[in-house]
Amino acid sequence: MAHLVLTDDNFKEEVEDHSGVVLVDFWAAWCMPCQMLGPVIGEIAEEMNNAKIGKLNVDENPKIAGEHQVMSIPTVKIFKDGEVVETLVGVQPKEAYIEAIKKHQ
Repeated sequence: MAHLVLTDDNFKEEVEDHSGVVLVDFWAAWCMPCQMLGPVIGEIAEEMNNAKIGKLNVDENPKIAGEHQVMSIPTVKIFKDGEVVETLVGVQPKEAYIEAIKKHQ
């Protein structure tokens, strides 16, 4: 399954109202570390069928990025039942994201 494209309009429904685990990658097109992380997030979306995986472009969706106090990108937040349970800033190894998902299931 491919990652979900998150926006200011669908974030509440797809993430905050979702029961279960959601990984959200906050990114921007001009951010080189974000470009490096993109394929990793894609792989995780393909491999993990027990969590929702989404990406939110902070330039196109400043409301949600501001509400979640995203100060630097890439920032990956793990949500469980609509609440942030973990935040990973900067590019991490793929295993760090998978472990963060598994830890909160």
